[in-house]
Amino acid sequence: MKSVVSFFSEVRSELSRVTWPKRDDVVKLTFIVFLISGAIGLYVGGLDYLFTRILTLVITK
Repeated sequence: MKSVVSFFSEVRSELSRVTWPKRDDVVKLTFIVFLISGAIGLYVGGLDYLFTRILTLVITK
């Protein structure tokens, strides 16, 4: 039990030394992640649609 208490004490000590980002930075970077994820999703979705149409044309002929 002592090791568990020691572990959490060390975790708390380490977390107090962390330099946390500002709220504005977090919001800005989260927005960038959403934009990039959306762009990649549209790109992959477009490729999927294109390849599905091509495969449908090949199979039906």
